Amino acid sequence: MDPIFTVILVILALLAVVDLVVGVSNDAINFLNSSLGSKVASFNVILAVAACGILVGVLTSHGMMEVARTGVFHPEMFTFTDIMYLYAGVMLTDVVLLNGFNKLGLPTSTTVSMIFELLGSACAVTAFKVYADSGLTVANFDQFVNGGKALGMISAILVSVVLSFIMGSVVMYFSRLIFTFRYAKQLKRYGALWCGIAIVGIIYFALFKGLKSSGLLTDDFDAFVKNNIMTVLLVAWIAASALLWVLQLMKVSILKITILSGTFALALAFAGNDLVNFIGVPLAGFDSYRLALESGDMGMMMGGLADPKAANTWFLLAAGVIMAVTLFFSKDAWRVSQTELTLASQHDEDERFNSTPFSRMLVRASVSLNNSYKRILPNSWIDAINRRFIPLPPEERGESNYDKIRAVVNLASAAILICIGTSFKLPLSTTYVVFMVAMGSSLADRAWGRDSAVYRISGVMVVIMGWFITALIAFCVSFVLASMLMWGHWWALAVIVLACAYALTNRIVGGKKKSEDETKPLIKATDKPEDVLINCTQSAVSTMENVSRVYNHMLVALFTENRKELQETVAEARQMYDAANERKYGIMPVLRQLEQQKIETAHFYVQVVDYLCEVTKALLHCTKPAYDHINNNHRGLTGEQIKDLKVVNDKVDDIFTKIDTMLREKDFSHLDEVMVMRDELFDIIADTIKRQIRRLQDDPNASTRASALFLNLLGETKTMVLQARNFIKSQAYFLNAISGEKDE
Repeated sequence: MDPIFTVILVILALLAVVDLVVGVSNDAINFLNSSLGSKVASFNVILAVAACGILVGVLTSHGMMEVARTGVFHPEMFTFTDIMYLYAGVMLTDVVLLNGFNKLGLPTSTTVSMIFELLGSACAVTAFKVYADSGLTVANFDQFVNGGKALGMISAILVSVVLSFIMGSVVMYFSRLIFTFRYAKQLKRYGALWCGIAIVGIIYFALFKGLKSSGLLTDDFDAFVKNNIMTVLLVAWIAASALLWVLQLMKVSILKITILSGTFALALAFAGNDLVNFIGVPLAGFDSYRLALESGDMGMMMGGLADPKAANTWFLLAAGVIMAVTLFFSKDAWRVSQTELTLASQHDEDERFNSTPFSRMLVRASVSLNNSYKRILPNSWIDAINRRFIPLPPEERGESNYDKIRAVVNLASAAILICIGTSFKLPLSTTYVVFMVAMGSSLADRAWGRDSAVYRISGVMVVIMGWFITALIAFCVSFVLASMLMWGHWWALAVIVLACAYALTNRIVGGKKKSEDETKPLIKATDKPEDVLINCTQSAVSTMENVSRVYNHMLVALFTENRKELQETVAEARQMYDAANERKYGIMPVLRQLEQQKIETAHFYVQVVDYLCEVTKALLHCTKPAYDHINNNHRGLTGEQIKDLKVVNDKVDDIFTKIDTMLREKDFSHLDEVMVMRDELFDIIADTIKRQIRRLQDDPNASTRASALFLNLLGETKTMVLQARNFIKSQAYFLNAISGEKDE
């Protein structure tokens, strides 16, 4: 046995563990979104229920392992060598691809990625065999590769997107008409019957989607259910409704039971059907290695992979444990979850996506359609419908992204739609169905208002395009990697493994991660007046100190023409500006809280946030031109210009030191001194500008670009100090007013 195949087997084993982690991180939102979005239970309880579903589900996935062996290619046409390189290309592509989507916070389909990676690698190996064998041509590809699987997956995307969005919208619309947002009274009347439908759909989904390949369901039982489907569902609905009604009389939350049951069922189905996406290829590689080792012939054909073989139960259980542990500790899983929860949220959120012409066009068309709809229906009907959709005020809504009614709709609609698709042999994807049902229900629930619709539609389009891009990237990258392995063997394997290791250990998105202090608001909505004093002061001190430090660092780097350090100052300045801008546009919840606490100084807080944003913007407008100047290899500043900027920097440093001292000591009695220092600096800047103009007149060969940069720095420095003085003044008024409110 060639040692390279032993190395590949070890690599496949390691990649299986990594793939389990990155795969679960991406797919966790499929079964967690409704529970997390509605906050039906504590975070750990939700994860525990999902983990139990995973552990049960992995033990039912034996039959699904055949997908990695015979789902896309015909193994009897490939040798052991071909198969090992094929599988290595698949796994190396998969872990990097899924890790990339996780870092971007975008949910994608692990099934699509695996199918197209297998297809790409199989095509690469087949192309190599055709090239090496004169008796084969391109026409022989279909003897090696099953391209129909890829077409089926493309159709699955389209079918899943359309049907899921429509069903989520329709079911949510009528559910809200029945229950409204104040659903306690209606839930007592119709809750057991309504949740009974959801429970039946969830149970049917768990049995025939999650356990269909486990062997736990006998053929006779399966045939009986299919032949008497309507009777079985009716009896199950009656039984479930009766049980839920009894539980409701016992003061048990039937919504909570329904949501957690759906979470368990989706987690079970995910583990039972999608586990093959993570460990199916490594297990198939292990079986290939075993077959070749037993025969002693590395050139043997791998038709033996077509023989059904149950996966080792201990392997499955170990995989389940890794997946369950990943749920509790993966930050990427939470990042992916936040994308869907934000797009479906009933609250005003910081929108992650920018608007696009397409999203704006859709919103305009929807507004026009809505206006037409209002002209057709009687006003009394419209008023009656609108009353059913009046949302709860923020203080009653709580922190959940949406209520339990929508959570049940999401779970039941997804489960029922997948069951219907399975019965009609439609290749629906769990990822696509769950995501699009959630988007449809949020639209019908009027969570996409005029202020957020364009951004959320853009987000949905980004995710959908990511699904198609997944297929394209998976095919192309696995084709390239498998081709390299077939041609380069040892050296290609070493290069690819090192490149993949680098990709896994480095973030896809550049830039430093924002710290919690930089991204949190100056005031939280739950803060008391005394907390406001502490939080506002600490954050303001930190920001102003960083502004002074970055400004000084920028000038030193500019004087020495240090491009790398200038690049770092730009990154820091942009990070501070983005954080300040987020505070500015997330100001409304804080203002509401200030009003609730009867603090009559909210306008001072608005000024504080606005001036802080302007200070950081001026800093960014200093650092970016300085970096661009040096990065473009323009001539540096002259000695006179550097000398003038040093004088300006000293004065700026004195002003910011005075501001920092007042903030730390909460003593604003020296505000007038800052005013005097500011005026002195402005006089210095005015004299410096005059000297620069005189130099330009005396020296016709002076650098125009350096002079423009010099004048820009002076102008932005003046703006930065002006806004800093305004900031400290508003900060003083604000904190003094809060202190007075606390003393009352």
